[in-house]
Formats: sequence, structure tokens, C-alpha cells
Amino acid sequence: MTDTTQAVLPDVSPDGVPVSPTVSVSDAAPSDTDLAELLTAFRLLQVQHGRVLQHESISRGLNATDTRFVFFLAAADGDGVTPKQAGEYLELTTGAMTSLIDRLEQRGHLERRPNPQDRRSVLLHLTATGAEVARQIGAVYSDAFRQAVAPAERRRVATSFEGLADALARRSGSGSADRPA
Repeated sequence: MTDTTQAVLPDVSPDGVPVSPTVSVSDAAPSDTDLAELLTAFRLLQVQHGRVLQHESISRGLNATDTRFVFFLAAADGDGVTPKQAGEYLELTTGAMTSLIDRLEQRGHLERRPNPQDRRSVLLHLTATGAEVARQIGAVYSDAFRQAVAPAERRRVATSFEGLADALARRSGSGSADRPA
């Protein structure tokens, strides 16, 4: 089957304000008619995720990239990550990564430790305050999932998210979704 999904250019409301683009599915098979609804739901999820991430980050004196980095370190389960690994995950330059590390270190959320495998390198680890930030913000998302996804459906939803992440990773050229080891 050919891909019949197409983006429609944004409209402008009567007062001249751009309206978000819609996605239409034309000439789709009956089994694909729910695709537009799924894409709209995904877009709304992205918007709300961005809002929550921004709000929760700002309330802790962080920005969204800082928080994404804290979650990345939390997923390392205490093993630590190199600045290079973190930069690749966050898609940041070396200079931007250094600024991010310095900022979070100054705030007491992470620390640099010698890398036992490479004495020229360091490993980045969360401190107790960094782990608490990850726990607090993670609790917001956990609560939302508890409210929205029945326990019996959670494994199926997780599998769907993993499949979607893998499909998007292939489209981005990264080959596979970044998952903690």
C-alpha cells in the first residue's frame, strides 16, 4: 500500500492567527481511517509532554534539555555516561555539552568521576539532588500513565511505544531508538 498521509498547510483564522496544520488520510483503506485520529492524539501528547517538561523543569530552575539529560543519567542506573555519549544522545555540540555539564554540576545535580576504562575521560553521575529531580518529574509522568492506561494495557502500550520509537529512529537515520542499556 502506498503512503497516502499528507500534511495540509496551516490555515489562518479570521483574526489572522495561524491554525495548526491538520493531517488528512485520503484514499486510505478502511483499516487506516483511524490513522488521522491516531496522529492527532500523538500530536496532542507531544504538546502536553513539552508543556509538562517545560513547567517541571522551570519550577526546578532547569531547562528542558537539562531535564532530559538528568533522565538520561538516571537511566544509566549508576553506571555513569561519558560526555560524548550524552552529547550524542542529546544531539549537542561538545561546547554545548560542556556548558550543560558545568551548569548541572554547579547546581549540585551531577558530578564528574574518573573513567576507570579510560583515564583521559570522565563519567558523569547524578548526585542525590539530581536523582531527586528525576524522581519528582518522573512521578508526574507515572501518575499520568496510571490515570490514563489501565494496568492490563500497560505492556501493550509500552510495546507500541517501542515499535513507534524504532520506526521513527529508522526515519531519522539513527538506526535504532536510544534505550538505556
